[in-house]
Amino acid sequence: MKNKFAAIDVGTTKVCTIIADNSGVAGFRVLGVGISPSQGMHKGIVVNVDEAKESIRDSVRKAEQVAGCKIESACVGVTGRHINSVNTQGAIAITRHDQLVRTDDLKRVLEVAHSVKMPNERKLLHVIPRTYKVDGQEGVKNPVGMHGFRLDVETHVITAAITSIQNLTKCIRSVGVEVEDLILEPLASAEAVLTDEERQDGVMMADIGGGTTDIAVYKDNNIYYTSVLPVAGYQVTRDISIGLGLSFELAEEMKKRYGNLALDTSSTSEVDRTLTEDGHSISYSKLSEIIQIRMEELLRLMIMELPRTEYSKLIPSGLVLTGGGANLPGIAEFAESALRLPVRVGTPMRLDGVSDVLLNPAYATGVGILLWQATGKNKQDLHAVRENTVRRFVSRIFRLFR
Repeated sequence: MKNKFAAIDVGTTKVCTIIADNSGVAGFRVLGVGISPSQGMHKGIVVNVDEAKESIRDSVRKAEQVAGCKIESACVGVTGRHINSVNTQGAIAITRHDQLVRTDDLKRVLEVAHSVKMPNERKLLHVIPRTYKVDGQEGVKNPVGMHGFRLDVETHVITAAITSIQNLTKCIRSVGVEVEDLILEPLASAEAVLTDEERQDGVMMADIGGGTTDIAVYKDNNIYYTSVLPVAGYQVTRDISIGLGLSFELAEEMKKRYGNLALDTSSTSEVDRTLTEDGHSISYSKLSEIIQIRMEELLRLMIMELPRTEYSKLIPSGLVLTGGGANLPGIAEFAESALRLPVRVGTPMRLDGVSDVLLNPAYATGVGILLWQATGKNKQDLHAVRENTVRRFVSRIFRLFR
C-alpha cells in the first residue's frame, strides 16, 4: 500500500470502500470502489458485530478486486448521536529570550485547550485549531515565526463514546484492515462538497444519510459547529410504511422511485395519479404529502441545531444538502421555500480513475475522507497525529510477528 490509501464509510444503509493512489489532478486517483448494502448498523452505530463485519468485508473485497491490490489500513468515517463537540480556548506564555513562536508552542497551547477532564467513557476524536491570537492580535492563522509574549488558541474539540468506536474498529480490523485514522463524517462530507467562498462567508452542510443527518457549520474559513441528528431517510421511509400500509422494503422502493418534493398541485392529473407496485395501489399525492411533511420537519431540526438564532447572518451562503437523502427531486427548491435561505445540492467533484459511481451526493463522505487525507487535514489535528504515530508503530510490529 505504499503511495496508496483507502477510505471506508460504514453507513446505516451502505458500506463504501475507496482505494486511491497519490497521482491525478486532485492529488489522488481512484483505483477501486466497493459498495455493499449495510447490515448490523443503526443510526451510525454497530448493533450486530457479525452482520456489520460481513458487510464491511464484502465492500473491501469488491474494492480490492477492482483495484487489483490488497489494503492493509484505511481511514474510517465516524458518526452517531454519541458524538459531542465543543469550542474551547487555551493560552500559554512564550518565555524564550527571543519571544519567537515555534511549532512546539503550538502543540503546547493545543494541549492546554483540550486539557479539560474527560470522562472515561469518552474518546477524543479531533482537536482542530480554529484561530490563534498573539498578544491579543486576532485572526492569526499560523503564528509560527511571529514574536509575542502570549499565544492564545480557539479549538474545536470532538469526542465520541468509546464503546461505539471500539465496536466499529473491531469490525474493521476483523476483516484484516487496520484503522489508520478516524474522521468525523460531517467534516469529511464538507471537504467533498463545500467551496472556499462558502466556508469563508458562512454555510451549513447537512449530509442526509439513512440513519443520521450529519451537520457541519463553517464561518471565516473555520469549523464553527458540528452535530449529528438521529433523524434521516429511515424516518421518511418508516412514515410512508405506516401511513400507506406498506412493508418497509416496499416503502423504500416507492420513495426512491416516485418521491418528489416538487409536486405540481396545479396539475389535477398529476396529483390524482395512482401508483401500483407489487400489487399495492397508493395515491401519488399522499406519498408526496408524507415525504414533504417529514422533510420539512427535518429541515427545521437542522436550523434548530444552529448555536445562534440569527441564522441568516451566521450562514449567509445558506445550506448545502448532500448524502443519499439529497437525491430527492426538488429538495433544493423545497428547502429554499421552507427556510428562506439559499440551498443547493452538493455533489462530489469528478475524480481521476474509476470514479464515475462516486458522482452522487450519497458518496460525499467516502470522497471527503480521501480529500481529508490528500489535503493533509489530519496533520493539523493534534490528536490524529499522535494516534496515527502509535497505530503505525503497533501495526508494523503486528505485521512483523504475523
